[in-house]
Amino acid sequence: MRNRKEVDIALDNRAPLAEKMRPRSIDEFVGQRHLLSSGKVLWRYFRRGEFPSMIFWGPPGTGKTTLARLIVDYCNGYFMSYSAVTAGVPEIREALSEAQRVWQKKSQKAWLFLDEIHRLNKAQQDVLLPHVESGTIRLIGATTENPSFAIIHPLLSRVHVILLEPLTRDELKVILNRALKDEERGLGRYPAKLTDEAVELLVAWSGGDARRLLNALESVVMTTPPDPEDGVRYIDVEGVKDAMQRPAFRYDKGGDQHYDLISAFHKSLRGSDPDAALYWLARMLESGEDPLYIARRLVQAACEDVSLADPFAIVEAISALHAYQFMGSPEGELALAQAAVYIAIAPKSNSVYTALKKARALATQTGTVPVPLHLRNAPTDFMKKLGFGAEYKYPHDFPGNWVVQNYMPEGYENAVFYEPGTRGWEGKWRKLVHERRGKTKKVAKQNER
Repeated sequence: MRNRKEVDIALDNRAPLAEKMRPRSIDEFVGQRHLLSSGKVLWRYFRRGEFPSMIFWGPPGTGKTTLARLIVDYCNGYFMSYSAVTAGVPEIREALSEAQRVWQKKSQKAWLFLDEIHRLNKAQQDVLLPHVESGTIRLIGATTENPSFAIIHPLLSRVHVILLEPLTRDELKVILNRALKDEERGLGRYPAKLTDEAVELLVAWSGGDARRLLNALESVVMTTPPDPEDGVRYIDVEGVKDAMQRPAFRYDKGGDQHYDLISAFHKSLRGSDPDAALYWLARMLESGEDPLYIARRLVQAACEDVSLADPFAIVEAISALHAYQFMGSPEGELALAQAAVYIAIAPKSNSVYTALKKARALATQTGTVPVPLHLRNAPTDFMKKLGFGAEYKYPHDFPGNWVVQNYMPEGYENAVFYEPGTRGWEGKWRKLVHERRGKTKKVAKQNER
C-alpha cells in the first residue's frame, strides 16, 4: 500500500498543468499588481498579517483560488474549501461546526473558501451571516459575477469585495515561460520551443486567463512529437492552431459577459464607430449569443440614438430583424451586420429619447389634470351640450394644415419637451417647430391679457 505522500505525488502527476503550476508563495504569484504592488490593498494586508473576510470578483483564471490559499497559508489558518454549486445548508453548517472544533482543539483560525459564491441562495447566506459577523470563521468567496446582484446586503457589508483583472499579455508570457522551464511541476521534462508567433497566439486565445493558457500550452506541447534528432518539440502557429482547433470564448448568457458585450456593442453604435460595432457583433455571434437579441438591440439603438436624425434607421433595423428570422444563420447575420454599420454611421439624435423622459416626468406629476374641453371627444349630443369638443380647430381647414391652438392641459401650455436636433432629417424641421411654438406662445400671451 502506498503512503499518503506517494498518493499525493501520483495525484499531482495526473493534475492539469494549471493545477500543478499553481503558485506556492506570494512571491511566485503573477498579476494583480493593482492589488499587490507596494502600498496597494492586498500588499497592506500581507504586511500587516491580518485579513478580513473577502470576496474576490474577477474573470476565470486570474488567481482568485490561489490568492485564497496563499492568504490562509500566510496566516497559518485552517483551509476549508467548498463549491457553492454543491454546498447546501447542511454542508455549510458542518463547515461552521468544524471551524469551532479546530479553534477549540488547535486554537487555529478557520477560513471558509466558497467558490462560485454568487450561487448561494438567501437561506445559505443567512446561515453564514452571524458567523462571519462574530468572527467564528473568515470567509473568502470567489465569483465571476457581480456580487452586488447575488449577495445579500448584510453579508456584503461585512466583507471586503476585491476586484481582480484579466492578466496582461506580458504577465501571461511570464507564466508560459515558467511552465516551459519548470522540470518539477511544469513541462521542462518535455523540452519545447515555440515561435514568437505561436506564443502570441496562445496568449491571445487565453483572453487573460492563466488557467486556459496553461491547459492550452499543455495540450499543444504534449500533442507535438519531439524532433527525432534532438528531442525538442518545435511548435509554430500552425501547430498551435492544429492542437487547439478553435479558441475558447469567455461568455455567459445572462451573466456579466453577456451584459458587458452588448453594452460595448450599443456604445459603439452610439459612438458612430462601425468597426467597433462589427467587432462586438462578431464577438457575440461567435460566443453563441441569440442573434434575435442582438437584432432587438439594433432596433433600440435606432430609436434611442439615431431617431429622427435618420428615420430610415429603424426601418433598416427592423428589416434586419425580419431578414434574420427569414434566413437564419449564417446568412441572416449579414443583415445584422448591415444594420449595425448603417446605424453606426447614421447621424445621431437623442432628442426624442430625452423628450419622452421629460414628458413622462410631468405626466407622473399631473395624472389627474383634466383634458381641456376643446380636446375631448364628443360622440353624443349631451356631451356636445356640455362643451366637449367646442372651439376645437380642425387643422386641415387652415392653410398649411396648421393653426395656432393649445393642446396641453390648463396651466402647462408652455411646457416644452422636444428640442429638435440640428442634423439630418430632424434638422430640416427644427426651424419650423420653433416658428410654430413662437406663434403659439404669442397668442397665449395675448389671450392672458
